[in-house]
Amino acid sequence: MLTINRLNQKEAKSIIDGAVQKADELGVPMCISVVDESGNLIAFERMDGGKIHSITISQDKAFTAASARKGTHEFNQACIPGHENNLFGIHTALGGRMCIVGGGLPITCKGIVVGGIGVSSGSPEQDLGCAQAGVDIFKKILA
Repeated sequence: MLTINRLNQKEAKSIIDGAVQKADELGVPMCISVVDESGNLIAFERMDGGKIHSITISQDKAFTAASARKGTHEFNQACIPGHENNLFGIHTALGGRMCIVGGGLPITCKGIVVGGIGVSSGSPEQDLGCAQAGVDIFKKILA
């Protein structure tokens, strides 16, 4: 039998709040998704002005980060043809759910992935910064 550690609603909301705070600082309304360790949606927020297509993209970023256990930006470089760890075409896997654009990060507790966050509507760098802000809030909760 396995024991699974999973984010709860309160933690997921706190993670979203951290990302929203960073998005407000940047002046970019975001779509923010938090998923469990299996990539299933726990919580979502579309800030006023968040782009419609970013709803799905944020969920796919969170899914990718949690299920692959790495940031979506890490896939981006590996997808360039000729890269030593070439993953070209992985973005077409799982019906296109694998996202290679920055803005998705795994969320860990004691070295174990317990969820993921995906942020979309800004540039990949802005999305990643907001996702990191959400992860940082979770780390403060654990401390």
